[in-house]
Amino acid sequence: MKNCKWLCLLFFFSCTVQKINKTVRTSDVFEKGHMGFMLYDPVKDKTLVKLNEAKYFIPASNTKIFTFYSSYKALGDGYINGLNYTYQGDSLIFWGTGDPSLLHPDFKDSTVINFLKNADKKLYMVNNFEQLSSYGPGWSWNWFPYYFAAERSAMPIYGNVLRYSKKAELAEATPYPKTVLLPLMPSSQTHSGNYFIQRDFKKNTYEYAINKEKDSLAFATDKPFITSANLTRNLLQEAVGKQISLINNKDYSKSSHEKLPTVKADSLYAQMMKISDNFLAEQLMVLVSDAVLDSINIRGGISYAKEHYLADLPDEPQWVDGSGLSPQNMFTPRSVIKLLHKIHTEVPMEKIKAYFPAGGESGTIRNWYRADPGEPAYIYAKTGTLAMSTALSGFLLTKSGKTLLFSTFFNNYTGSSSVQKKELQKLLYFIHDKY
Repeated sequence: MKNCKWLCLLFFFSCTVQKINKTVRTSDVFEKGHMGFMLYDPVKDKTLVKLNEAKYFIPASNTKIFTFYSSYKALGDGYINGLNYTYQGDSLIFWGTGDPSLLHPDFKDSTVINFLKNADKKLYMVNNFEQLSSYGPGWSWNWFPYYFAAERSAMPIYGNVLRYSKKAELAEATPYPKTVLLPLMPSSQTHSGNYFIQRDFKKNTYEYAINKEKDSLAFATDKPFITSANLTRNLLQEAVGKQISLINNKDYSKSSHEKLPTVKADSLYAQMMKISDNFLAEQLMVLVSDAVLDSINIRGGISYAKEHYLADLPDEPQWVDGSGLSPQNMFTPRSVIKLLHKIHTEVPMEKIKAYFPAGGESGTIRNWYRADPGEPAYIYAKTGTLAMSTALSGFLLTKSGKTLLFSTFFNNYTGSSSVQKKELQKLLYFIHDKY
């Protein structure tokens, strides 16, 4: 009797897998572009479905899965190093590690500010900004006005953005930070919309407009500023209330120095993954390079991660930035599955659920992959979106209690990505419901 029941279940699951396989291969929607797909059962160590699993695809923000794992290995889930510093006589010499939390509008961490305020030494900031380009390889110059392409830097402050925001009960909008170093002025242009704010292409001056007739409007928008060691020093000096001298990089990192812990890495991982925060992703890879190489070097951090954390992937990742903004990134579905398997093995499931967006509940998939009423989320996955490139990879929880790993890539399609997403939503729910 038990054997009969087992055989019936085996036949049922076999039929389910065949139907999934058929859907993946014959869907009219999926055939409109290049698709890569892989579904894997980590308990059985068995690939259930695969399509173009060994071919390279542009991953977009699926790159952040690689950034997350490398950061988790290098930084752990404790406090990150927010500042490197050393004492020399009556001087405190310090330099950035890439920590993005310093007065960031969402974290507003002031650990570094308080440390410098309380120091009874002359303050010297090392200029190590030249070690890191503001934009990653392959990024577009015309992304400069948008938060998704905020500049990278050795020592970010205020998230390297000016946040312009307004509460519904207030008539006026306010900038954060309020500083003469980032001038903000009313626009001379006629504006019929709710609000706007824009920055000059070549300098840090901003203009804004608000429709006074719609003063119940609440909003917040982040506009990147052009970073430099001098501006960061001046903003830092303003916040600390003490003079800070800027000195050239004299390889202080190669000598003995101390580290200042600031925020928990957990908070950075969760925000990066859930809302697909490109700035945090880039800065996390800077923090990785600081931790493993004692330098500001994203390329070096990626090379280290590939050699020490990812050498067992079936296909070498073509990986150039932390966020996935670059179309030069290319991964295969089977390498992503292998990485998800490593995460599933090494990271507690409660942390995975805290970091990854949850279908129908949080982050970039809060409006997709919704569970049945009263049921918990069944998809925990990272999205990816660039022009003609869409991805979704992560963990799928079935009604029978299984945890499956899946990776999906769509490249070179035309039209809206919502068509593929709707078809994928049907497929993933079927797997959740039937497998």
